Amino acid sequence: MQTQLDLSPLDRAAEKLGIPSRRQEPMALHTTFKIGGPAGRMLFPENLGQLSALLGVLGEEGIPWLVLGNGSNMLVADGGLPGAVLCLSGDFKKAQLLPDGRTLRAGAGASLATVCALAREKGLTGLEFAWGIPGSAGGAAYMNAGAYGGEMKDVIARVHHVSAGGDAASACGEELRFAYRKSRYTGGTDVITAVDFALEPGDGSQIAAKMEELMGRRKEKQPYDMPSAGSVFKRPEVGYAAALIDQCGLKGLRVGGAQVSEKHAGFIVNTGGASCQDVLELIEKIKEAVKARTGTALECEVRVLGDTGK
Repeated sequence: MQTQLDLSPLDRAAEKLGIPSRRQEPMALHTTFKIGGPAGRMLFPENLGQLSALLGVLGEEGIPWLVLGNGSNMLVADGGLPGAVLCLSGDFKKAQLLPDGRTLRAGAGASLATVCALAREKGLTGLEFAWGIPGSAGGAAYMNAGAYGGEMKDVIARVHHVSAGGDAASACGEELRFAYRKSRYTGGTDVITAVDFALEPGDGSQIAAKMEELMGRRKEKQPYDMPSAGSVFKRPEVGYAAALIDQCGLKGLRVGGAQVSEKHAGFIVNTGGASCQDVLELIEKIKEAVKARTGTALECEVRVLGDTGK
């Protein structure tokens, strides 16, 4: 059951700042899993000034909050989130080519599809691997997203952020502490506001061809036509999670509306009406089976948010 919070100070601040907001907004409408109960408030700050002021109010009032990108790597509790969910909109959705001709600056709320398409349009290579990753620029930097041999750490030059206290700053190089599926921002309170991608000049037709090749491979091997949160488990020290799950004969295993994809064992899909608890129970069944049969302990990659009772 949701904790009851006094969100009236947040409502007053949002109205004063001109920030669009929604009450009891179903998170299922904002995650690629199509799962999750209501957010106490969902707010849509459109510029750095609004975001900084909003973070100040959230801190002063002690209201829990999180930033939502494309909702592609998260599983939200059936009871929802009692506090505030911030969706970076307006300026944060934009991407542009900087004057040096090879750096793209993307707002944290811009989709990777937008950033990759701009790179292709400008004849810049380096982001082909990210074409088809269903996330935002901010989310990709937050977790050092990667695919097909590429990772965000290979192309990100600088990340701009604002602290929980509302102070703007940036980080680059080793300060970003990129590692497998994490960065200096993972689990922290600094909010990513923009990402600078350092790319190289390339041939537009070759860039487009590579993107289409990788997209074709994704669609062939991954359950693109069903709601999911992407790869559920991190890559183990030896082998691949999907191969281990497949080896254990778990493709098609289901709990309620949640099912191990029959197309790619590393994915759990929502076949319709799946609850958060369905997914969590299925994850536990997979982990137990893989551990018992192969000795490998799988670690969940998907962020689980809200009170799941566990």
